[in-house]
Amino acid sequence: MQPKEGKMFGVLVVEHQGQRYYLCAFSGIYNGSYHHEGFVPPICDLQHGYFAEEEQRIVALTHQINTTTQEAEKTQLKALRKEKSNALQMWTFHQFRMRNARQETKDLIEIFAEVKSPFSEEEYIDYKEGRTATKPQPKIGIPPGGTGECCAPKLLQYAYLNRYKPLCMVEFWVGPSKLNEMRIEGNFYPSCQHKCYPLLNYMMQGLDVEENPLLARGKEKLKEVRFLYEDEDILVVYKPSGLLSVPNRDLKEESLSAYLLTLNPNYRLMHRLDMDTSGLMLVAKNIAASKSLQDQFLRHEIKKKYVAILDEPLKPQTSTFNSAEQNLKPQTGTISLPLSRNPFDSPRQVVNHRVGKTAITHYVFKGENRVELYPETGRTHQLRIHCAHPEGLGRPIKGDILYGTASDRLYLHAEEIKFSHPRTGEWLTFTEPLF
Repeated sequence: MQPKEGKMFGVLVVEHQGQRYYLCAFSGIYNGSYHHEGFVPPICDLQHGYFAEEEQRIVALTHQINTTTQEAEKTQLKALRKEKSNALQMWTFHQFRMRNARQETKDLIEIFAEVKSPFSEEEYIDYKEGRTATKPQPKIGIPPGGTGECCAPKLLQYAYLNRYKPLCMVEFWVGPSKLNEMRIEGNFYPSCQHKCYPLLNYMMQGLDVEENPLLARGKEKLKEVRFLYEDEDILVVYKPSGLLSVPNRDLKEESLSAYLLTLNPNYRLMHRLDMDTSGLMLVAKNIAASKSLQDQFLRHEIKKKYVAILDEPLKPQTSTFNSAEQNLKPQTGTISLPLSRNPFDSPRQVVNHRVGKTAITHYVFKGENRVELYPETGRTHQLRIHCAHPEGLGRPIKGDILYGTASDRLYLHAEEIKFSHPRTGEWLTFTEPLF
């Protein structure tokens, strides 16, 4: 039975009494129910009992608010609804008593006691659209709504309750993609950051897990860094795919900027490339050069050319927003799609026509799958989304694990950069073809 909407599914391989089995789960509610044969049950069933009854009372209050004409009564009802909603949320968090491999138990409030959780999506939209003047702030100690209902925690909880030993797990997308999610049916995706990362950090305690391969990869990738040009003011550096431009706050992984600082504390990386994007980067060796290059970036005077190899167009049946006509793109053109970060699932970005910032990319096809990209703006993941999104090229870049399908690498390369030398004013062009 296909889900009525796109859904994350997961499989966990376990061992019990010398035999191996697999467990299946889906995130949240699947086709209107928490319970389906062949899938692990929810950690807490919120469709019945106290939660469902109290939720109906809150719905009734909303109906009263919408029908009353007395402002004083409306204000009083809204305050009561907020009080009941907050109380029900806290009650729910205490019902999710999560286990780990040491057979320890904590509820969500205890697990998230020192965790900074993002504000709600409603607060974020209200701020972006100007309905509230104050920017919402992350909350300490309050789990996001829906925590504990994703695949991974459901699978681990069931395994621990039944004394199964977890061995390996994957999560993948089934069904149509939401327009701003850009998920492809059958592709594997990591657990969400805002709900699952803190929770799994606790639930996996006591498991014998492999070392994060990203930590070792950074050291190896540093060996591929090359200086293409150097004088007393600037460096032009080649960054390989797989190396961070700047340090990641969550991982103690090697980065190009940290490496440059070990060479000279005055070196400053002037822009970024995604970890999986390779190509040319500019480094200022002194304050004057840094200011000159920074001003050129602000005035959009520095020109960059990227080369990408695209996957085949998305199949119409994999998404509710694809069609054969949408995949017919002119050989040259301009993509303008507003982008916004997804504060609820970093590092993913989304197309958001309501609150997104303008992002512009010019493109020229140089073959059936090869395209040159000329960004006019520099938003995070701009080129990747402009290629993958159906309102863009509708064709993910080959190897894009966030918006397309994994391969041996992300086939996006910053091939050329043009700028004015900060001291002489001479117009310089550097090119480094890769594929």
